[in-house]
Amino acid sequence: MVLRSSWKSRHKNSCGPAPRWIRPGLAALLWLCVTRLACGIEAVGEIKNIVQKDAEFDVNYNDTVTSENQTIYAFNHTISRNKTEGVRVSVDLLSNKSESPILFVVRQKQAVLSFQVPLILRGLYQRKYPYYDVGRTLCQPPTRAASETQYFFVDVSTLSSQGANYQLRVSRCPVYDLDNNVAFIGMYQTMTKKGAITVQRKDFPSNSFYVVVVVKTEDEACGGPLRFYPLTPDELIDAGNRSKALDVMVSTAINLEAYVMGMLFCLGIFFSFYLLTLLCVCLERRRNVFLNPADMSPAETVCVSTGKTPASPNEYGSFADNGSTMSSEAITDSATSTDNNYGYMERSLESVARSRQESLSSIEEDDYDTLDDIHSDKNIVRTKKFLYVADLARKDKRVLSKKYQIYFWNIATIAVFYALPVVQLVITYQTVVNVTGNQDICYYNFLCAHPLGALSAFNNILSNLGYVMLGLLFLLIVLKRDLAQNRALERHDVNALECGIPKHFGLFYAMGTALMMEGLLSACYHVCPNYTNFQFDTSFMYMIAGLCMLKLYQKRHPDINASAYTAYACLAAVIFFSVLGVVFGRDNTAFWIVFSVIHILATLLLSTQLYYMGRWRLNAGILRRIVYVIYTDCIRQCSGPMYIDRMVLLVMGNIVNWSLAAYGLIQKPNDFASYLLAIAICNLLLYFAFYIIMKLRSGERIKCLALVCILFTAVVWGFALYFFFQGLSTWQKTPAESREHNRECILLSFFDDHDIWHFLSSIAMFGSFLVLLTMDDDLDTVQRDKIYVF
Repeated sequence: MVLRSSWKSRHKNSCGPAPRWIRPGLAALLWLCVTRLACGIEAVGEIKNIVQKDAEFDVNYNDTVTSENQTIYAFNHTISRNKTEGVRVSVDLLSNKSESPILFVVRQKQAVLSFQVPLILRGLYQRKYPYYDVGRTLCQPPTRAASETQYFFVDVSTLSSQGANYQLRVSRCPVYDLDNNVAFIGMYQTMTKKGAITVQRKDFPSNSFYVVVVVKTEDEACGGPLRFYPLTPDELIDAGNRSKALDVMVSTAINLEAYVMGMLFCLGIFFSFYLLTLLCVCLERRRNVFLNPADMSPAETVCVSTGKTPASPNEYGSFADNGSTMSSEAITDSATSTDNNYGYMERSLESVARSRQESLSSIEEDDYDTLDDIHSDKNIVRTKKFLYVADLARKDKRVLSKKYQIYFWNIATIAVFYALPVVQLVITYQTVVNVTGNQDICYYNFLCAHPLGALSAFNNILSNLGYVMLGLLFLLIVLKRDLAQNRALERHDVNALECGIPKHFGLFYAMGTALMMEGLLSACYHVCPNYTNFQFDTSFMYMIAGLCMLKLYQKRHPDINASAYTAYACLAAVIFFSVLGVVFGRDNTAFWIVFSVIHILATLLLSTQLYYMGRWRLNAGILRRIVYVIYTDCIRQCSGPMYIDRMVLLVMGNIVNWSLAAYGLIQKPNDFASYLLAIAICNLLLYFAFYIIMKLRSGERIKCLALVCILFTAVVWGFALYFFFQGLSTWQKTPAESREHNRECILLSFFDDHDIWHFLSSIAMFGSFLVLLTMDDDLDTVQRDKIYVF
C-alpha cells in the first residue's frame, strides 16, 4: 500500500502518455506495461476496504466478501521442535454460485499458499469438476527452538460485486492431504471398500503417525466406470460433491514371538519329511538284510518273467500297440510295408493265435520274424504289432545316460542366468516401494502382510521354503538310487542289466532342480507381486510340467525320447508366448487367433510324432502321403487305427487342447500365464492318468509305497487347489479392486490362504515326483522283453 501511494505522488499523470524522455521501441513498451500495472494497483487501492481480525483455532467464521472489501484473519500458534503438526484451513462457500470465485491467500513465515473457491479440478479429457468445500493443510515451519510462537494470516478477497457468503475454520491436522500431494510423504494406497497398511516403528521415529483419507475426483482411478464425455453443468456439480463414509481402525501388529513361531512351524513341517525319508531308508535296509541271505550275493539274482502273454482283445488289445498297415508305412516312410509279418521271438503260440485274430490280413503269421535286420532297423522295430521296452532300449546305456544328464546341466545353467536378473529386478521393485511409499505397485494381501526389514510381505516369501527344501530332498533320494544302480552295474547284477524300466536319472535331477528354482522364483515374485513379473512364478512351472511328461514318456521309450536341446527350446517358446500374452494378450483378437492356430498345429505335429514313434517326415511329400492314408484306410478298406492305445490317448489329448484353444479364443482370459499353465497341467494329468490305466490293464501292479504316494498326493493336491482358488489378490484388476479380496491370516496369525497353498503345493509336487520315481518298482525283476510299451 505504501508502494502504491509513493508511486501516485511522483507521477500524477502516470496513466497518460509516456514522457518525452522515453525513447521509442522497447523502452516505450516497457513504460506502457509499468503504467498499466500502476493504474491497476491504484484503482484497486482506492476501492478496497481492508479489515483485519484476530482469529482463533477451531472457531467457525461466517462472513461476506465483495469486491469493495477485503478481510484478513490473523492467527498465532505455538509449535514444538519435537512434534510435527500441521494447520488445516477449511473453507465452505455458503452462497449460490457467484460470477467470480473467492480468493484465499495464506501468508506464513516462510511460505505463501493461495487457492480459490469454488475449486476447479480437472479429470480425464480435461473435464472440470467444481468443489465448494475446500481445505488446505499448512506445513509446520522449521524451528531451532524447543518451542516457538509463529503467526500466519488468511486474506479473503473477490472481484464479485454481488458478494459471496463463506465459512472459514482453522484447526490443527496432518499434512499432505490433497490428491496431488498425498503421495509426497509416508505410505499411500488406493481403496474402494477396504484397505490396510502395516506401519513399522523404524519408519516413524517420533512414535506417531497420521492417517489421511482423500476422495478421488473420478472412480476410474480405483477401477470404476468413467462417465461419458461431455458432462452437463449439473452433472459436473454433482460429480464435485463427493463423499464417502468409512471407519478407520488402528490395531497392534504381531510381535516377535509370532515371527519366530511362523519360522519354526515352516521349518518343522519340511524337516519332518527329511526324518520320514531317513526312517524309510533304514526300514528298507533292514528289510533287504532280512530277505537276502548272507550266502547269496546280489550278482546271483536273476530276472524273472511275469508269465503273462499279450492279453486278448477284450482285455488289452483294444488299447494295445497294434501292428501297422500298409498305409501307415506309406506315411512313415518305412523300408517295407509287410507289418502283418511282424512278430516277436519271445511270444508264445497262444499269443500268436490271438494276434492273428486281430490282424487285418488273412496271411498266416509265423512264430518268429524271418528278417535278418529285425534287431537293427528301427523302421521295423518301432512298427511291430506288439512293442516291448526291450525294443526301445537298444542304445548303449552310457550314451543315453550322458544324453539325459544334459537335462540337468542345462536347467542348472538356465537357472543361474534366469535367477540373477530376477533377483536384481525384484530388489529394485521393493526399493521403489519403500522409497516412494506407493503401495499400489505390489499386489499383496495387505490384511496379512507381515514386513521384516526391507521386505513388505515376509510371510509370503517364507512359505516358499518348502519348494527348496523338498526339491533338495528329492535330489538326495535320486542320488541314493543313482548310486545304488551304479553299484549294481559295476557288479554286473542281472536285474540292473536286463530287468525293469531302464533307469536314467538325468530327468529326475532336472525335476528336483526345477522344484528348487520354483521356490526361489516364487519367493522373488512375492517380493512385489504384479502382472509384469508374474512369469517369474510360472516359468519353472512350465518346465516342471514338461519334464514330468518327458519322464513319463522316457520310461517306456528310452531310445526315442526328446533331447534336452529340443525340449528346452520348446519350453523357451512356451515362455516366450507367456511374455507376449502378458503384454499383448488383453482383448487382442489378433494375438489370440495366432496363438490358437499355433496351439492346434503344435498339437497335431506332436500327435503325429508320438503316434508314429518319430518315424515320419515333414517334407514336400507329406500331403501326398496323408491323402494316400485317407484313401487306403478310410475309403478303400475302412480299416481301424494301427495303434489303438496311442490313438485313444492322442484323440483325447486333441479334444482337450482344441477345447482349450477355443476357450482362449472366445473368452480371451486376462491371466494368460495361468491359462498357459492350465494347458500344460491338463496335458500332464491326461498323460499320467493314461499311463496308470495302461499299466493296470497290461497286468502290472503298483507297489504299496507308490500306491501310498499316489493317494497321499491326490488328497494334498485337492486341498492345495482349494486354497489356491481363494484369490486373496488379483493383478487382473486395479490395486483398489484387488484389496477387496484381501483377508486376514488364518494360520498362527502369520500365514494366509496363499501361504498354505505354497505349503501344500510344494508337498504335492514332491509327492508327484516320488510317484514318478517309484511307480514302476514292481518291474525291477521283470525282463524288459516282457514289459509293454504304451
